[in-house]
Amino acid sequence: MSASVTSVAVAGASGRLGTLICDVVESHPDFELAARLSSRSTAEEGAGAQIFVDVTTPEASPAIVERAVRRGQKVLVGTSGWSSERIASLTDLVAEVRGAGVIVVPNFSLGSVLGTALAQIAAPYFDSIEVIEAHHPAKIDSPSGTAVRTAELMAGARERAGRGPAQAPFADQRARGELVAGIPVHSLRLAGVVARQEVRFGGAGEVLTVQHDTVSNESYVAGIRAGLEAVRDAAGLTVGLNRVLGLGADL
Repeated sequence: MSASVTSVAVAGASGRLGTLICDVVESHPDFELAARLSSRSTAEEGAGAQIFVDVTTPEASPAIVERAVRRGQKVLVGTSGWSSERIASLTDLVAEVRGAGVIVVPNFSLGSVLGTALAQIAAPYFDSIEVIEAHHPAKIDSPSGTAVRTAELMAGARERAGRGPAQAPFADQRARGELVAGIPVHSLRLAGVVARQEVRFGGAGEVLTVQHDTVSNESYVAGIRAGLEAVRDAAGLTVGLNRVLGLGADL
């Protein structure tokens, strides 16, 4: 391997996103795929790679990421389930390990990042907010990591604007979805769907919808490349593709 080429190990390499990430790594002249890891791989496989990519499961991800951070690898996390509580624990870990660099990307789609940014802009102006996310039937976790992150960021935007929590009437009823940062989130798992997120805002006499549809996994390629290129020199913890792209810390 050339000294200028960065080695990459991918955990969750047999999944949809993992397979795509491996393809992106192999087609990029600055990277070399050092290991394709699955649930059958040992804890030490991929330990020699300079970058460790985690796209496994929400249950397995925290331990996998901690192990990679502690052995000095730069880490790119694309696994769902990294809530604000988990991010807080990861922040402490990164601060503890000298030279650690981690980037957490809830969604590698550029359109999804922009959709979330638009939802944040609108959030302080509407008290009635709900999120509907849909994915293919094989997606294990719900709500999606993107929906959770969007709800958390909208709640933060409202707080910074001096607005109270969004309205969530009858939230105790199961059919009203799951409350995330005080915002109802509804999850659909449907054949024929890749990924979709709708954020609906209700106001006096009007409804605003911010919707993003992923129709092909190709939508993730540019974001994966950006994440890989950024994590090589990452320092500390970065959350969100928006920060990698320079769209602002609060988006």
